[in-house]
Amino acid sequence: MSGTGEPTIFERIAAGEIPARMVLETDRVIAFHDISPQAPVHVIVTPREGRHRDVVELAAADPELLAELVATAKRIADELTDGEFRLIFNTGPAAGQTVFHVHAHLLGGGLKEGSLAG
Repeated sequence: MSGTGEPTIFERIAAGEIPARMVLETDRVIAFHDISPQAPVHVIVTPREGRHRDVVELAAADPELLAELVATAKRIADELTDGEFRLIFNTGPAAGQTVFHVHAHLLGGGLKEGSLAG
């Protein structure tokens, strides 16, 4: 949960309260298409729970979960793109972070031929 005690938007997506075009779900991580894509492939990769505001907090508290986020992003990039991608973690409002639930933006140039992206 966020610092306000209210579920974050990403927790609400994970709970199915807010619809999203899901790409992948595990016990601890979800990934879904961004509603305002900045690239042909733009996927949000985030923990289901909003315990950590940003990647710095996550790295200090749960490095295994951070590694799982990165591995999940790689798996998605292999499926949806040519395997080359950008993985961006915004940290703080001045850096463009608007949702204070750690998440990564996976950006790729295009869909891989034969991909089932949707």
